[in-house]
Amino acid sequence: MTDDTGILTSPHTALRVGGWLPTDPGAIRAYVADLIAEVEAHPTALLPPVQEFADVIDQNSIIRFLAEQMIKQVPAKYKTNPAGGAQIQSISQMLALINAVIQQPPPYNDTALVGFPINAILDWSMGTPAGSAFFRLEPVNAALKGILQYWCEYLKSPESLAAFEPDSWGSPDALKKINIEQYKHRPGPPPWGFASWNNFFIREFNKGEREVAGRGDPSVIVSACESTPFAIQKNVKREDTFWIKAQPYSLEEMLAGQHVDEFVGGTVYQAFLNAFNYHRWHSPVSGKIVSASVRDGSYYAEAPSEGFDPGGPNLSQGFIAHVATRAIIFIQADNPAIGLVAVIPIGMSEVSSNILQLENGAPLEPGVHVDKGDQLGYFQFGGSTHCLVFRPGVIDSFDVHTIPGPNAQVIKLKSKIATARS
Repeated sequence: MTDDTGILTSPHTALRVGGWLPTDPGAIRAYVADLIAEVEAHPTALLPPVQEFADVIDQNSIIRFLAEQMIKQVPAKYKTNPAGGAQIQSISQMLALINAVIQQPPPYNDTALVGFPINAILDWSMGTPAGSAFFRLEPVNAALKGILQYWCEYLKSPESLAAFEPDSWGSPDALKKINIEQYKHRPGPPPWGFASWNNFFIREFNKGEREVAGRGDPSVIVSACESTPFAIQKNVKREDTFWIKAQPYSLEEMLAGQHVDEFVGGTVYQAFLNAFNYHRWHSPVSGKIVSASVRDGSYYAEAPSEGFDPGGPNLSQGFIAHVATRAIIFIQADNPAIGLVAVIPIGMSEVSSNILQLENGAPLEPGVHVDKGDQLGYFQFGGSTHCLVFRPGVIDSFDVHTIPGPNAQVIKLKSKIATARS
């Protein structure tokens, strides 16, 4: 369906897109209630990065006020789980829960995957007016970055392999969804030779598993990620009110002021990654890398217009394309009809780490030539949406299967998503 801004959206986006969080809000409340019980039964001192976050809140009266208010502003109906147990009631409780989460791998069960546990803790406060302001403050995001980097180091350690217990990611249900046979791995039971959770998370496809569509046809543009279409917007403006309900794309913020003039009036294609999908990104065209950088931003900001929608921030993907931590890669396509293309992998919640790296391990640097389908980098745990930005007049048509809609399916990596004009 198309809204009045020209952005293509779909009813399916009202759910917890990508499978990172359950579609049932009750499952989130139940998870948080269990976590509260665990923390209350086994209280521990705050880890250094969580204590630093506590200090940021405590030492700035405005930040402390917003933190207090974002908890108070959550409507009463969201403050209890289905059994009536209390949810987050204070800043100290919120910090204690985050402290517990970053000492364990992401949990899995066969009824309600909570792949973004910190997101689950902050779920309702993110949608309050105070939360909208709190999670966009630079000191808050700097502190959250420290917390997420600490957790990332744990997820890169052998201790994180506890995730593959038989009642978690080693369960029959999880094994079915992972479909490990299509990836490089060691045969046998989990963890299949992976050295850590993050090592598993960035697993690679077997050779020949995803072939490049239109390899000899420069007009064919391929999917940069294994992902489901979220939105297509045409005639994109330099600046726009990207925080309104429609979440139109605004190039100045999205591209961090880089090469904006070339894309005004162009097209944005956005798609999101599934919790069980491949998490590396590849080039949609053949060409030379003009620049590649990582832009720090927010981690848990969501569009204020979404309010208490349980899909946040997943439902705010258009908004977070402008404010979240993200990589921004510009490629000068070999095909002059395509010209400059922007590839923007966007960190969304949890460990939003964007690693710019070629398949051979070399850094992605200006001047490097990449072929269509070559690796550009990867997300470590976290990060689940991306945008491709094209100049005006470049796209002749998008393939039917890449158009967002209620029945949108995962588009395979390196498959054709669009055709460029000749």
